[in-house]
Amino acid sequence: MVFFAEAYFAGLIRETLYDVDGARLGRIVDVIVQPRERYPVVTKVVFLKKGSSEPVVVPWHLVRSASYDGFRLSMKFEKLLHQEINADEVSVRDRIIDKQIVDISGQRVVRVNDLKFGAVGNEVLLTHVDIGTRGVLRRMNWEHFALGVCRLFNVRLAERLIAWEHVQLPHEGDEIHVDQSRERLEHLQPADLADIAEALNAPERAALLGSIDEEVAADALQEMEPDLQVAVVNELSDEQASDIIEEMDPDAGADLLADLSEERATAILDLMEPEEAADLRELMQYHPESAGGLMTLEYMAVGEGLTIREAMRQLRGEAQQAETVYYVYVIDAEEHLKGVFSLRDLIMAPGDFKVDEIMHHDPVRVRLDTQQHDIAHAVAHYNLLAVPVVDDHNRLQGIVTVDDAIDSVIPTAWKKRIPRAFSR
Repeated sequence: MVFFAEAYFAGLIRETLYDVDGARLGRIVDVIVQPRERYPVVTKVVFLKKGSSEPVVVPWHLVRSASYDGFRLSMKFEKLLHQEINADEVSVRDRIIDKQIVDISGQRVVRVNDLKFGAVGNEVLLTHVDIGTRGVLRRMNWEHFALGVCRLFNVRLAERLIAWEHVQLPHEGDEIHVDQSRERLEHLQPADLADIAEALNAPERAALLGSIDEEVAADALQEMEPDLQVAVVNELSDEQASDIIEEMDPDAGADLLADLSEERATAILDLMEPEEAADLRELMQYHPESAGGLMTLEYMAVGEGLTIREAMRQLRGEAQQAETVYYVYVIDAEEHLKGVFSLRDLIMAPGDFKVDEIMHHDPVRVRLDTQQHDIAHAVAHYNLLAVPVVDDHNRLQGIVTVDDAIDSVIPTAWKKRIPRAFSR
């Protein structure tokens, strides 16, 4: 089969289709591709027959040549059988051109201005996305004129192409969710993934976060502004929302649920594991700017009287569930806060020492109703990474981490620049 040295969608849809005898059949209007692991393969071409408004779908293997002389089939039009676009195939015109895509390599959302195709063996593949000005000019049929003007002024009008393997289409119901692309998305930093999601509209954000691992989606959702979190969750099913919120830090999950309607929050909570739902319901009863509303229930605590060796054995099994592993709190049988020690204290102590011998006996603490600005002051004054929260009887209820403590005293634009000391 003969195919262009390089071809763009904007050029292909201006070409004429001829049958094997050279009879003019009509104009090409669309190209159909089938997703593959790296590059989609062209499977069909669509044209409008002269004098008809009904598109005709032709299998790509019947195209003998595609060049500037037009597309030529290997058979007569009369012998063509009626074709449909399969469920695993995608219309370039309807599903890709002018859509927003995620450029995984550039960690950004861009718009598809044109598409580049190339022949590999006997197949034609969709190889690149054009996101630049030349793609727009090409579709307007002004590219050659613009390039001529640029040459006169010694200006270079470069192409801006992204290899398809670096592309993810976040649109709802899209079949082009390639495993390799999804894996690359999941390896982005949560803040970068949140930036990508925020550049999309609400349904696209939901489709993007709903297509990746729940824990990755939860980390990204936590980096987004509260109003955008709500917009995303409102586009998700109750099942999807419950799976993602269940993976969020409890304090962040409770804040998000509190911003939803009572009916929606209840529906989501009812789908969660009972223990997780109970924790979130407990947090939701506190004012969001109080220690109770800001605290997380994922912390590390050991009983007084344990040896260092016993404490380390216990902590190894619990560390994965804790939001921060920098501090370990010591409690008695009634969960009263007795002391705190750091991981450094733990590592440096002999194994037969008691935790009571290395702990600080009077740790800084806040009450459930302590306001956020007072918590931030305590964290800054005592240079803490987290502060324990106790009830009126000094029973440990949770901890407030530094990022949540200072959230209200820094500009919104700076929030994502804080190091995620407590990322999982």
